[in-house]
Amino acid sequence: MQEISTLQPREVWVYFEQILAIPRISKQEEKIVAYLEDFARKKGLSCQVDEVGNVLIRKAASPGMESRKGIILQAHLDMVGEKHAAVDHDFTSDPILPIMEDGWVKAQGTTLGADDGIGIAAAMAILASDTISHGPLECLFTADEESGMTGALGLKPGFLEGSILLNLDSEDEGEIFIGCAGGIDTVAVLKLKRKRTGRANVALKVKVGGLRGGHSGDEIHLGLGNSIKILNRFLWNADKKFKTRLAHLEGGKARNAIPREAEAVIVLPRKELELIQVYFNSFVEILSKELESVEPGFKMTIEKVDTPDLMIRRKQQRKLYNILYAAPHGLIAMSQEIDGLVETSTNLAAIRRSDAEHLEIVTSQRSSLESAKVDISDRMEALLSLLGATVKHSDGYPGWKPNLDSEVLKISREVYLRLFGSNAEVKAIHAGLECGLFLQKYPDLDMISFGPTIKGAHTPEERIRIDTVEKFWRFLLEMLERAPEKA
Repeated sequence: MQEISTLQPREVWVYFEQILAIPRISKQEEKIVAYLEDFARKKGLSCQVDEVGNVLIRKAASPGMESRKGIILQAHLDMVGEKHAAVDHDFTSDPILPIMEDGWVKAQGTTLGADDGIGIAAAMAILASDTISHGPLECLFTADEESGMTGALGLKPGFLEGSILLNLDSEDEGEIFIGCAGGIDTVAVLKLKRKRTGRANVALKVKVGGLRGGHSGDEIHLGLGNSIKILNRFLWNADKKFKTRLAHLEGGKARNAIPREAEAVIVLPRKELELIQVYFNSFVEILSKELESVEPGFKMTIEKVDTPDLMIRRKQQRKLYNILYAAPHGLIAMSQEIDGLVETSTNLAAIRRSDAEHLEIVTSQRSSLESAKVDISDRMEALLSLLGATVKHSDGYPGWKPNLDSEVLKISREVYLRLFGSNAEVKAIHAGLECGLFLQKYPDLDMISFGPTIKGAHTPEERIRIDTVEKFWRFLLEMLERAPEKA
């Protein structure tokens, strides 16, 4: 483990290093909440934790800044827990181990959690400082952003007092975000129909791996490989050729990550063993050529395993294969209003056993148009219901409509130009931010989102570019200094 606390700005990296030692995957944020409560107590700051686990720490204005509008710094508490298959790491108890490499900080085989640990660290550094100038300050740390935004959903009116919110959860330095897509999850739960495998059969485990994965908002349009779609393509064809039977299928983990790995156990007559190996080799060669430009690390393996006792009945198996093959994944539509912005997408995120008798298929839909978000989630429901599965939608979250007349946007553009001699790009983002939910509860909030450069979020290749943290920090401090006067 390398000591990243020696990096600059040191006051931010010190806290980020401490945060890396605290397990905080989604829905298991008790330790990071306790850490923030202890921090506030030691600094003599007001701290509240609401009923859904959001943490709010308040700090009085610096001398001479009392007349400024109140600013809310906002970051989320949780992180996505993804790791390479060969890495031994328990996200409920083990610390994240950082390494520095070619100007970046990353983790040893796992997600880093810079999304959004770096936002927490920056807010803490400001709360801890006796020299940083700011008006009335609130730091809101929201719960469970990555797996459902339940913290933002459960935020109550009246909890916050500030009128300006700076969301510290964007991942491209030099870009200021003023809008985002809304999202909703569509999940199917299928009761499995199974039968005995029989003694004359052999079993094979087929695995897909080596894919890049990625954030299902930021990178959904890049044509990256989806391990579930690739594996099912093989299974669908193998079933037609060799009458294989499915005993086990799983892939993907997080709802907002493009799945990197998947595996299946299939059962087939012993006499087909050599023929399916030949077909497998041909399939891998074809897929490697298809994916070589975007997924150079793609790999598939097949190996003989012990024959399981049960396999899925053929009629249900065929329906499952057909549905997964037909299920859309990736870009659905580009925005007609903003060049280069993905409007609507869907992510076939995960398939897993929810218990001994049920299979769960998890999909996630996003759109900057509310009607299109509903439409694509309804399409997924219509398709998945053909399985005979129970299909449910999450509560979802609304998009954040851009406000080009925003006062804080005007200030941020001036600040960035003065500090760095170039114009910041003003954008909307296809990834989901909590800002749309905040506007539902606090419709008069003036908001922007920004952050340092983070690549590979939601994958074990997540990394944060060191020099952009310095720029992010300088920009944030100047935004506090330039807070407008109250009306």
